[in-house]
Amino acid sequence: MNKIALLFVALAVSISAPAYAHDIDLDGDTAPNAMGGQMCTGPHMVVTPSRPQTPQDVERARDVIDTLRRTLTRYHDSRVALSEGYQIFLPTVPQEVYHFSDYSAAQQEYIGHSDLTRPGSILYVKNPSGEYVLVGAMYSAPADYTPDQLDAIIPLSVAHWHAHTNICLPNGITLDDVLRGEMCASNLDIPGMLPASSPSAPAINQRLGFLADGRFGFTGKIADAAECEAAGGHLLKQAFGWMVHVYPFSDDLKVAYGMSVPKPPPN
Repeated sequence: MNKIALLFVALAVSISAPAYAHDIDLDGDTAPNAMGGQMCTGPHMVVTPSRPQTPQDVERARDVIDTLRRTLTRYHDSRVALSEGYQIFLPTVPQEVYHFSDYSAAQQEYIGHSDLTRPGSILYVKNPSGEYVLVGAMYSAPADYTPDQLDAIIPLSVAHWHAHTNICLPNGITLDDVLRGEMCASNLDIPGMLPASSPSAPAINQRLGFLADGRFGFTGKIADAAECEAAGGHLLKQAFGWMVHVYPFSDDLKVAYGMSVPKPPPN
């Protein structure tokens, strides 16, 4: 795979909704069962185990928060992020958290060159008015990094690095396609598209592409190689490398390095 395309994007992207149009609310603000509000372990995700916490870990964790607060100050206006080369991953797909990703910075992270002042992704949520609200950032690391190597970036005693596993994609769709936002919305022959006989299918297919029926993707129902092949897909044992979210606007380390995405403040 082209390393620049190893964008990761925590891929809050995949909709694991039931397979028929009436189960998807096209007018809603979020996709049913989309990843984002609470990440958890399961067939599609593994996380690093916690380590005993030391005062040195706490100091390092707070240094990361301080660095990230300074770094992100300019990006409270999401338009600044866009002007500096960050791109919204799947902006038309409703998500709990949106990744504004810098491919160049991501490439550096995935070859082991971590720079806390230039995260591969900046994280936003949408407020009730539909505006992007800054909540944090995501760092990534190579898939073959050991726990000790991950710990050296952000301590495992305060944060859970995670990796996406057992991802079923339809045949004809690659991980590069997903990263480019190519959902094959106009190709009804791709597995995962809703049948044209459903009156709501065209709108749902156009919006969600092969994610429409919920079997495929990062939170899809399929996590087994044989089942994936039978459905017309191919299974990725691990997609991307290791990732960690940081929400630096809280002084509580359990929130700043937690698995839940903070909600935006009211208008």
